[in-house]
Amino acid sequence: MLNHFKRRLDRYVPKLLTLDYPEAGVLVPVTDNASNPELILTQRAAHLKTHRGQVAFPGGKRDLTDSSLEYTALRETHEEIGLLPSYVQVAGPLSQVVSRHRILVTPFVGIVPEHAPLEPNFGEIDSIFRTPVSFFMEDRRFRTDEISFQGETLYVPCYEWEGYHIWGLSSVILVDFLNAVYDAGIDILEPQK
Repeated sequence: MLNHFKRRLDRYVPKLLTLDYPEAGVLVPVTDNASNPELILTQRAAHLKTHRGQVAFPGGKRDLTDSSLEYTALRETHEEIGLLPSYVQVAGPLSQVVSRHRILVTPFVGIVPEHAPLEPNFGEIDSIFRTPVSFFMEDRRFRTDEISFQGETLYVPCYEWEGYHIWGLSSVILVDFLNAVYDAGIDILEPQK
């Protein structure tokens, strides 16, 4: 599975944004069950100042001492969900995205053991959940949101899984992952027909 992901991401050219914004790294953790891989997602804590209660990939802002954004993604993931960096096999980066709070986010796809122990840090997140990749491949969206970014309109899917709504920045990252690794063909530049 790791080799497949690496081959796909080696051919993929992530979009890099030349913006002078604070940086963050997030992990797109995929379980290593090749017949039924799942994405591990979080719901941010309700008491946080930004993005409270929203579904997100684990990760966060880069510290001055972080050697790279990949390191940031792994460090923050460990802090948020208890996933040890040694359990993660990083396959490669996805395109950079910008949060509405002007944070430049670089996502990294990582393969993790299906039964790796996870423990939510309730200071940062309320819950951890898993969603099968196959669910997203069916593109059974709950709705499509129109988001303006750098003069373009993006048509971003919102998915509902067991009461969780996956939308916004997380959905943009998700669609990039699905297209890069699985050839999902989900176009966020055109309205859904």
